[in-house]
Amino acid sequence: MNDRMTTPWGELALTRFPEDPRERLRAWDSSDEYLLRHLAEREVPLSGTVVVVGDRWGALVTALAAHGPAQITDSYLAQEATRANLARHGVEPGTVQLRTTQDAPPERVDVLLVRVPKSLALLEDQLLRLAPAVHEGTVVVGTGMVKEIHTSTLQLFERILGPTRTSLAERKARLIFCTPEPSVARPANPWPYAYDLPDGIGPVSGRTVVNHAGVFCADRLDIGTRFFLGHLPDSKGGRRVVDLGCGNGVVGTAMALANPDAEVLFVDESFQAVASAEATYRANGVPGHAEFRVGDGLAGVPAGSVDLVLNNPPFHSHQATTDSTAWRMFTGARRALRPGGELWVVGNRHLGYHVKLRRLFGNSQLVAGDPKFVVLRAVKR
Repeated sequence: MNDRMTTPWGELALTRFPEDPRERLRAWDSSDEYLLRHLAEREVPLSGTVVVVGDRWGALVTALAAHGPAQITDSYLAQEATRANLARHGVEPGTVQLRTTQDAPPERVDVLLVRVPKSLALLEDQLLRLAPAVHEGTVVVGTGMVKEIHTSTLQLFERILGPTRTSLAERKARLIFCTPEPSVARPANPWPYAYDLPDGIGPVSGRTVVNHAGVFCADRLDIGTRFFLGHLPDSKGGRRVVDLGCGNGVVGTAMALANPDAEVLFVDESFQAVASAEATYRANGVPGHAEFRVGDGLAGVPAGSVDLVLNNPPFHSHQATTDSTAWRMFTGARRALRPGGELWVVGNRHLGYHVKLRRLFGNSQLVAGDPKFVVLRAVKR
């Protein structure tokens, strides 16, 4: 496939992370191209502090690297893709500031470029965190595909920063133009958000869960996790357990409460998710030992070092439906598990994860199921 994006400053060879020659999804889309074209055609001054929020795979900051932008992302994979794409184009390390959504934002922002995220909550949190650094002269431009930009998106820009309008659509992409008004009365930031879990879901019944903005189902317990919590393995003793794709950490916390002797590793590629998992774990005063890691699944975890992996894999990468993430999670789990170790997976019944598990592990057992979800168990032989 074509991996070269045309920009006003030349062509860029861009890839996602981890790089896979079989990957059919590009590292940019027409909304990235539309934004860059607008900046060049309108000769937007890029001499001050340029901040790029939500850059999916580093396409925007790679194109604008000569202006020393700062990237703010919630995604470890996006950050690693950015590093690789910058290196591929000979950009010196440190030219682009790589920040996460958990880092303190810049104190002043002269140009704010926002790739609209899938999560409205994450957009709200980031705009509220950046608003004090925005001034009357700040150029604010958002971008996204038409299907990603809603009335609620525009209302959020308007409520937090100032008057907002949109461009005409081009190649199914649209721009957002916002004129900052520093005097606007901004609401308080509601994130992170904490609530008490319902009863009847095992060890975490009635416990507190903490969610940073952008974490899946941040304002309530999602039905897949609820189903999983009712069918977790009975794990005792000093075992090493991984909550893979941990989200707010409620599954790993449940295992730690049920088995205080366990060592629980919480892993997610979202900086917001891992911060949420740690906050949930700490809020409940869980005994025992836990580790919290932002990364690409189980990469970096020694082979044969894990007894049990619990996984509720995502089946979307931004707006695209894909099973590549689940497959990487399953293969990573198989490598990390010791012989006799187990992978437990919850997923929508229609996704057919049992087929993948049989291919990979040679076995797959149905632990529980309802019309929508299944819990599956695979054992490393």
